[in-house]
Formats: sequence, C-alpha cells, structure tokens
Amino acid sequence: MKTRITTLLGIRYPIVQGGMQWVGRAELAAAVSNAGGLGVLTALTQPTPALLEAEIARCRELTDKPFGVNLTTLRTISPPPFAAYVEAIIRGGVRIVETAGNTPIDLLERLKSQGVVIVHKCTSVRHALAAQRRGVDAVSIDGFECAGHPGEDDVPNLVLIPSAVDVLEIPVIASGGIADGRGMAAALALGAEGVNMGTRFMVTREAPVHHNIKQAIVDATELDTRLIYRTLRNTARVLRNEVVDQVLTIENRPGGCAFEDIRPLVAGAKGRVAMETGNLNAGVITAGVVAGLIHDIPSCAELLETMVADCRRHLDRARSLLH
Repeated sequence: MKTRITTLLGIRYPIVQGGMQWVGRAELAAAVSNAGGLGVLTALTQPTPALLEAEIARCRELTDKPFGVNLTTLRTISPPPFAAYVEAIIRGGVRIVETAGNTPIDLLERLKSQGVVIVHKCTSVRHALAAQRRGVDAVSIDGFECAGHPGEDDVPNLVLIPSAVDVLEIPVIASGGIADGRGMAAALALGAEGVNMGTRFMVTREAPVHHNIKQAIVDATELDTRLIYRTLRNTARVLRNEVVDQVLTIENRPGGCAFEDIRPLVAGAKGRVAMETGNLNAGVITAGVVAGLIHDIPSCAELLETMVADCRRHLDRARSLLH
C-alpha cells in the first residue's frame, strides 16, 4: 500500500502503533515494524533518558525496519527532563518522533534540526492546524472513540477525520476506534492516509501486557469503557473496573472534586502494576471503545496481514456498488 504516510515513514503498510505508556517497549515496537507497520517506543515508559537510549538500542537489535519514539509533553507537577529525552532520541539515531501535548517549540526545532520526521497527535482540527504551522510533517488525529485523552470536544472520527483532511496540507493519520480492515478502509475513504492503533496492539501476543488484561479487553464490549477526569477537563477513556467506579463516584459527588481527591487511585504506578500483574482492579487501565471489536490475540504479523487484506476487500466491495 502506498500513501504519503508510507513514503514519509518508509514503511510497507500505513499502520502506526500508538505510543502507549508501559506498553510501547522494544518487543512490541519491533514486532510491528517487522510486520510492515511503524512500531513506536514510549519515551516516558523509561524512567530516565539513559534507559530510553538503551531501549532504543534494544529495539534496533530486534528490527532493521524504521521505528519511532513517542514523546508526550503534558503538564505535570514534576515534569520529566524532556530536553534530555530528546537528546537520547537523537543519540539513538531515531528518525521518527510522535509528539503529543503542547510540545515546546525549542524541542520541535531541535528534532527538526536533526532531520527527524515529526508526527503530532491532536484531538481537534484547530490543534492540527497549529501543529502544521509549527512545521510538523504529519498529524495523527484522535477521535472521541480513542483510548487515553480524547480532548474535550467529543467529536468522533466520522466527522473529525474529513474535517481535518479538508483544511490540512500535511497527511493525516486516523486514530481511535480502528481495530480491523473495515476501520482502516473507512479511514482511508474519509481521506486519512494511515491509521494509528493503540488498544488493538495491546491485545497482541508481543505486547508486554499480562494475559488477564488482554483477555479482559477481548471479553469487553463497546459499552465497557468510562470517561474519567471529565470534571477536571482532562478527560481520559479507560476500561471500567473497581478503581474507575471509585473515581467516578468521587468526581460526581456534590461540589465536585480536585485532582488531589483522586490522585491515590489513579497513580501511574498503579496502572503499571495492573498491566504487569494482570490484577484488573490494581489501577487504571487505558482502553478505547474499539475493545468491542477485538475478539482474539494474534501476533502483530497476523494482525497486519489480515487487516490489509480485509481493508482491500472492503474497499473493493465499496467500489463494486458503483454502476
């Protein structure tokens, strides 16, 4: 398959693995890249820039294909040393970076000065336009269906993708609600030139996630995610569990809540424990509505080959309706 995204990223199929916290490690990124997509390491999964550099080296041992690094720069009380992570990415020879959050212009300029291709993750058309003006090479647009942070506009991809394509000159990658060839065909028909998947890649054999978590997503329906942090205007879509129910109870109490009221429940370290031990109620588990379309745990190679074949079949079916 050939689109501006496959050409830009040097990949066989226009399929990008989402940069997921605790999940975007070398074994998954390499498997996706070896299968013809773009695997992505998650920078902040690694506690230090030095460990990220080591993870980049480990990924390079597992694949000779292109892979990227996700660097999310959200506001936090104690921000990580983002500039040092950027230098680790550059020293590691990574040529593709997925940015997310309000990435400081000096970090973008540093990456671009080294010839790094930048794909910026956005949740709205206005943010995508701003990213284009700042010189990014492509945008990954997240619809309301997505896992993690969908923004506050609540626009699903059936509207968001063509709205972005209509006004952008750079290529668009569709993200959120895509798990199979049907979704990929739909995204391409709406004008996207690639797709990004997170939850679907969590549920593959190579994903460094406990089997219990993968099986919980397989067993889930499209009704089994919840939106937390809505009252704080920092919405996140997660898999429903006991912790999430507690968070929502606190958020919905009269007078609302402050982040400090729920911080002990939503600590990132607890989410990591859930992912690694398989204890579904140990912490918050990020997942998208697309969980309702995931029914198996394939290898990354099996997933991509099936997706591309199904995408072609559904596009052919659509063309056959024309007379």
